Amino acid sequence: MIETTIEKIAELCGGSMNQAAQARKDEMIRGVSIDTRTLEKNNLFVPFKGENADGHRFIQQAFDLGAALSLTEQAVEDGNQDLPLIHVEDGLRALQDIAQGYLEAVSPKVVAITGSNGKTTTKDMVECLLSPHFKVKKTIGNYNNEIGLPLTILQLDRDTEISILEMGMDAKGDIRFLSRMTTPDIAILTNVGESHIEKLGSRENIAHAKYEIVDGLEKNGTFIYSRDYPLLEGIVDRNANYNIRTAGQNEENDLQVANVRQTPDGTRFELLPMKVDVGIPQLGTHNAANASLALLAAEALGLDIREAKKHFEKLVVTDMRMERVHHKSGATIINDAYNASPTSMKSALDTVGRMEAGRRILVLGDILELGSYSEPLHQSIAQHINDSGHAYDYLFTFGDASKIIHDHADIEVKQHHDDIESLADALQHVMTEDSVILLKGSRGMALERVIGHI
Repeated sequence: MIETTIEKIAELCGGSMNQAAQARKDEMIRGVSIDTRTLEKNNLFVPFKGENADGHRFIQQAFDLGAALSLTEQAVEDGNQDLPLIHVEDGLRALQDIAQGYLEAVSPKVVAITGSNGKTTTKDMVECLLSPHFKVKKTIGNYNNEIGLPLTILQLDRDTEISILEMGMDAKGDIRFLSRMTTPDIAILTNVGESHIEKLGSRENIAHAKYEIVDGLEKNGTFIYSRDYPLLEGIVDRNANYNIRTAGQNEENDLQVANVRQTPDGTRFELLPMKVDVGIPQLGTHNAANASLALLAAEALGLDIREAKKHFEKLVVTDMRMERVHHKSGATIINDAYNASPTSMKSALDTVGRMEAGRRILVLGDILELGSYSEPLHQSIAQHINDSGHAYDYLFTFGDASKIIHDHADIEVKQHHDDIESLADALQHVMTEDSVILLKGSRGMALERVIGHI
């Protein structure tokens, strides 16, 4: 993590030291905190002014807990002159400037990852392939926005060789800002789905917003994406000063994902035209696609795909992403409850539909943040179930919007529930040792609670 002097912090953020800070300018800070509940000794404390709370009220508490320095947007002469403070105009901007300066000092290769779905899984896959060869650090949890990304950067060790940074967005311009702040050497765009469609208005606008990841891409860097998404084809600049590599199921990709099959150990697929067989311990064609993008990132950093793919044997992805849970009854629960979009829910449905099972049981929650698009997009899930050709035995839905799936899906046995307890109780009555149960819904639905009840 960052370890530098008080004077250097002032230099990086362009702030003004008060007398106490100047007197201690050669003292070291180690690490950064924005929350006194997680603050550690010798941290730099960065208070933010929010709508409901002002972090400046906690500056004294931060020092009582061992902070070595604090930023402040308040005039330093108004504060306690015994506390080392650096005055800045904007605390968030200062945090970002400090992170940007520290990233330049560490100077790792930066792999940036964005997309509507699959960002975290792809991040885990890239780390899995690179960590046997490099000193690698990846985004902490889902710290992927204008606050979380700087905090991730400030956790880098001085000898970090590869920094894998997940980039999320809430609005147009967010990815551009993060890309320009971090100037990636490799930029990966996993896919284009419907997340944020209410704010951005269309999938076309989402594609443009995701493509902003190339705005900070280093000259002669590498942009990796899939030609499976036609919306990107009219956007990607093929005359840009960076390399372009593609992977996916479409045969126009540089690497084509073919012959995908589910196995007891996960998923296997072939990469064409290389004729390389790849196995991953995760389920789903979408994860095969994510793995192919990760392999291209490894290749861009000098690794041989035929050798690198062997590291997938030790792949561990973040919880609740097509995570297999073995129930005491013998049933297999596919816990994909971390989040959901229409695209990712359809992919999860297809994965379970292809699995060998005595009973295929769907437990689906609301897909949130779709706004006025919610009804037609939830209807599209039901239509996908009806048109897929897969045999599903039971459907349980939970939440207001998922009632639309319940009403339109052609599954003979289906129930809608308004509370987790009744849903779990009903589920227990139909589970058998050869059942496969899919849990899928947005984070706000917390469908993983079902597991605790059964």
